[in-house]
Amino acid sequence: YITKPFNPIEVSARVKSQLRRYMQLGGGSVRPDVIRVGGIELDDKEKRVTLDGEPVALTPTEYDILKLLMQNPSQVLAKSVLLDRIAADTPDCTESSLKMHVSHLRRKLREAGGKEYIEAVWGIGFRLREG
Repeated sequence: YITKPFNPIEVSARVKSQLRRYMQLGGGSVRPDVIRVGGIELDDKEKRVTLDGEPVALTPTEYDILKLLMQNPSQVLAKSVLLDRIAADTPDCTESSLKMHVSHLRRKLREAGGKEYIEAVWGIGFRLREG
């Protein structure tokens, strides 16, 4: 719902947001525990990740990082945000170990899909590419 007068840019942003939520739920799927971004599918109930239908073996920390990136596609997540969110499962994670986890995750996705899925944004953090 948008009140009049409205800005066309705001309408476009709201439509994109709703479409993104719809696609993350599997295009209207009744499985809210499955997130899909591009060819990557993350099943949070089964703790399983597939890329173009092929399974990708991840550590728990890599899984948590990927889940956060998939929940915020195309948005840059600061390193501090990633560290805060994964701190419960990995309390000894530091910025340098976070970079190593992301590096391993990037490598695994690249080997499985043949392209870069995670982009490093210098001085800020990381973002998942949707396309």
